[in-house]
Amino acid sequence: MKLLRKRLSEYNLPQLFKAKDMYPFYHKLETGQDTEVYMNGKKILMFGSNSYLGLTNHPELIEASISALKKYGTGASGSRLMNGNLDLHEELEEKLAQFVGKPAATVFSTGFQANVGAIPSLLRRNDYLVIDEKSHASIIEGSRLAFAKTLKYKHNDMQSLENILTKTDKTKTTLIVTDGVFSMEGDVAPLNKIVELAEKYNASIMLDDAHGLGVMGVNGAGTASHFNLTDKTDIIMGTFSKSLASLGGFVASDKDTINYIKHNARALIFSAGIPPASAATVLKALEIIKAEPHRIEKLWENTKYAKKCLTDANFEIGNSEAPIIPIFVGEDIRTYAFASTLIRNGVYVNPVVHPAVELGKGILRFSLMATHTKDQINQAVDVLIKSREHVETLSLKNFQYE
Repeated sequence: MKLLRKRLSEYNLPQLFKAKDMYPFYHKLETGQDTEVYMNGKKILMFGSNSYLGLTNHPELIEASISALKKYGTGASGSRLMNGNLDLHEELEEKLAQFVGKPAATVFSTGFQANVGAIPSLLRRNDYLVIDEKSHASIIEGSRLAFAKTLKYKHNDMQSLENILTKTDKTKTTLIVTDGVFSMEGDVAPLNKIVELAEKYNASIMLDDAHGLGVMGVNGAGTASHFNLTDKTDIIMGTFSKSLASLGGFVASDKDTINYIKHNARALIFSAGIPPASAATVLKALEIIKAEPHRIEKLWENTKYAKKCLTDANFEIGNSEAPIIPIFVGEDIRTYAFASTLIRNGVYVNPVVHPAVELGKGILRFSLMATHTKDQINQAVDVLIKSREHVETLSLKNFQYE
């Protein structure tokens, strides 16, 4: 057996969890994202979706997607730099820039690619990339591709950030990149304080607002809008797969920055443009967000209610400021057992373990949608309580894995 094949065949962690009936990943969804889904043939309450505004099944979005399919076909069939640039893409860029309050934007094939493409393209050798230690994986990957020196500061710790900034060479470019809303625990970056430090040390700011768009700020314009600091936030990145109910990503900034990214970000110029149906869906989602502000209001109403229910049930939920509510569980194996028990009892919640969170600090990522009802939230919390009781009776100490 070749060495690579031998090494890969020895990776058996998923098989071990499957043998214990505690494998909580890759479940087959047989319906669209909604508050209730069919998973492996069973009706399940969905509390693990990123469809915060519940738009994935909105009839107007579906119709917009179908119309685009009929007009443009199924794909762009090439890089936007070359033959794959549609008028639909450019219309979307204009509307996205308006949505987040920036002069210009450019659209990538995924949100992950937006970070992997933009970050290394903006920085040169001997520049500085300063990131939060709990940055999203796409920011981490972007940092690995950049020639700049990457420095990490303690999570949302402004003294740690300043300590790093004092050590940078002021003749070199420094870019601070942070999530707006952190995707695992739902806490928000102190953007007001980051802006103060960026101005003090002549650094630029890039905000990954994947989980802030459609949720935070005026009319869902995001975390920078929430802090009234859009003008002070140099670059705003976002995704379409959460509130905007599609697939893709974008970066918005001043016209010079976007012009540079459009001609230098490899993840953009060497990838096909997003499918026309995806672009049309986002355009319609932006219209709906503006026309139906009650969706954001309902999302926050559900979030507040769920937090109270979980707190009253003595779940530890941390300092979430978003519709992402972490339920702290502890060891990985206990987190898997909890998640698997929930599924068997009709509720899906995302299990999150190391390396997405610190070792031994696994969580259940309970996320809300605007379309959840209070009865559904009550039902989910009841199942959480019963599942917790069941997991506490399990003997997990002898479960061994490498």
